[in-house]
Amino acid sequence: MKNKKVFILSLGIILLIFIIFFCIYYYKTNKIGNTMINKSEEEIINYILNIKSYNAKMDITVETNKNKTKYVVTQSLENFISKQEVIEPTNIAGVITEYDGTNLKIRNNRLNLENTFQNYQYIVNNKLWLNAFIEDYKNDKNTKSITNKDNEIIVEVKNNENEYNFYKKLYIDKKTAKPIKLIIQDVNQKTLVYILYTEITISK
Repeated sequence: MKNKKVFILSLGIILLIFIIFFCIYYYKTNKIGNTMINKSEEEIINYILNIKSYNAKMDITVETNKNKTKYVVTQSLENFISKQEVIEPTNIAGVITEYDGTNLKIRNNRLNLENTFQNYQYIVNNKLWLNAFIEDYKNDKNTKSITNKDNEIIVEVKNNENEYNFYKKLYIDKKTAKPIKLIIQDVNQKTLVYILYTEITISK
């Protein structure tokens, strides 16, 4: 009888601890969610512009006059060094691009990198990186614009000197303040590069 009471008491204590932990977790999750939801447009833009470190996985579609090519890549920014690695397609998997703000390095011992430059110039171009868009936005004094929609914010910059990289549009989720996609268009607003962020973790 005594053992039964001890067992019931122990079970009650464990259940109480579980409920307390659940309540704390639920409170923190809700608090973070509400903080993100309540951010103003200006706060979200500033949050993106001040990204110092991130890790992302992206699906990239590059369209030319001849064909459409799809890639899966990982991308990161850490200590001012940008790094990108191709996961798919398998024929260029493992190509790593690194950029320190001055030097662009491409390495993969299995491939002819000269052919990589010629045939996959978009995928080894640092203009596809999120931090490159941020720099473009900061340096654009006249042509950048912001469109506020129901669930997202669209930030746009223009490059009047390059008709094939004329528009760059970053779509940001209002609830999470995270990038959804990045689109690069030519002067006629034909989409040349479509980047979908399937995973992204941002560190301040």
